[in-house]
Amino acid sequence: MGTESAMGDDVYQPDDAEGREDDGILDPEDTLSDREADPYDEGWSPPERPLAVNHVGTTAREQHEGETLDQRLAEEVPDPALGEPDDSNGIGDLPGGEGEPIDDQVGRDRSGRLVAPDEGVRADEEKDVVARDVGIAGAAASAEEAAMHTVPDEADETPR
Repeated sequence: MGTESAMGDDVYQPDDAEGREDDGILDPEDTLSDREADPYDEGWSPPERPLAVNHVGTTAREQHEGETLDQRLAEEVPDPALGEPDDSNGIGDLPGGEGEPIDDQVGRDRSGRLVAPDEGVRADEEKDVVARDVGIAGAAASAEEAAMHTVPDEADETPR
């Protein structure tokens, strides 16, 4: 009997023992991308709010009715007129300046992940709030982690 006349039941079907379960994220050596960090260590920060929530056309009714010309024109941002000052917030807007001002009390060097001496898993022997910098994680930091900066000790500071 040739393979042309094989019925669906006669074709090889793997049994449950041979079935492959979903293993989640592939190992780095099994992927085609050359990532530096482990995908489990990278992390992902979602947007602060859903995109286009207040935009016309997110519901089926709005998509069917479409936008009016007035609604479309209201979304347009006009180009600034030549010769008129920009409506910026004024902080660091000095022409030829260096951008936003830097607070020297904050520090310029970004800190990595801060870990308590007990690493968050053992009994807390140190009652003060202390931590050490263990370096920047493999990917994007959360907003709270990115806001942390190293402030030099007063003895280490050199005058500028």
